[in-house]
Amino acid sequence: MSEPNAPRSVTDEHFGEVLALIHSARQQAVQAVNTRLIELYWQVGAYISRKLEQAEWGDAVVSQLAEYLARTQPGLRGFTRPNLFRMRQFYETYQHDEKVSPLVRQLPWTHNLIILSQSKRPEEREFYLHMAILEKWSKRELERQFKAALFERSVTQPAKVSAVPRQTHPAALEVFRDAYMIEFLDLPGGHAEADLHRGLLARLRDFLIELGRDFCFVGSEYPLQVGGRDFALDMLFFHRGLNCLVAIELKVGRFEPEYLGKLGFYLEALDRDERKPHENPAIGVLLCASKDDEVVEYALNRSLSPALIAEYQTRLPDKALLQAKLHEFYALNTAQGEEP
Repeated sequence: MSEPNAPRSVTDEHFGEVLALIHSARQQAVQAVNTRLIELYWQVGAYISRKLEQAEWGDAVVSQLAEYLARTQPGLRGFTRPNLFRMRQFYETYQHDEKVSPLVRQLPWTHNLIILSQSKRPEEREFYLHMAILEKWSKRELERQFKAALFERSVTQPAKVSAVPRQTHPAALEVFRDAYMIEFLDLPGGHAEADLHRGLLARLRDFLIELGRDFCFVGSEYPLQVGGRDFALDMLFFHRGLNCLVAIELKVGRFEPEYLGKLGFYLEALDRDERKPHENPAIGVLLCASKDDEVVEYALNRSLSPALIAEYQTRLPDKALLQAKLHEFYALNTAQGEEP
């Protein structure tokens, strides 16, 4: 017979709840420290900017300041001459942008320096600030997305979608892309669909990062039964933001219009047999090695399925070429805006 005041058994689940509180507090503490550090760099940059603007200081005085801080505060890091000038540039870049300046305080200093040094336009800086915060990119992933010219591709090559997602999933246009970079697979030129499939599964974490933060993996070769026949969907995901299943079919060749029929069939099966009552209708993505945009436009124009056509690219794009296209895009828009 147990004693009346004997301690009750406690499961690891309850201990895990305490651990989650600890992790949450640590994250908040790290974020608070980062915010304060960025605010400090902002204030130092503003101070230096005012002194230089008012001709009270020359560049040599900034060097003297760096030497003074190093001599009097030997344990202080991050206040070298180059970094002091970066703080000044940081402040002067964002001081009049009330929409963007709060965003910089949500990212580490290294992320801010990458965005500041590699962005060519204010729109590009804002884009990467938003994306880095939303996707919680590491420094390495942020640098990769610059190399992959994500901004240029997003502006000049928007996602190719049918009319249905525009009505049922209006946010889908911001979620999906026209092309996905899978250079991390190191696929050979003559790879087969099985090679692509195996590679994506082996590097699933990297593929999920490329797809976007809200994508969750459900299964590979996901079984679907219709009537007395069995079918297998290449890859199935769930998107938390869109609250729907996302079916991805892989094609190692170019896009062909007949692929849409099979994808629509799979989406119907998912909606009838797999979708939960609280979920939105499924979306399908045909991920092809190449596509003719005019053929895609014709195929999607009459499609009643919530489908998207995208390319997968095994090599990082020619960023100089995309930047030239972006320049033409802005020049055209400017010219159109000036027309009477």
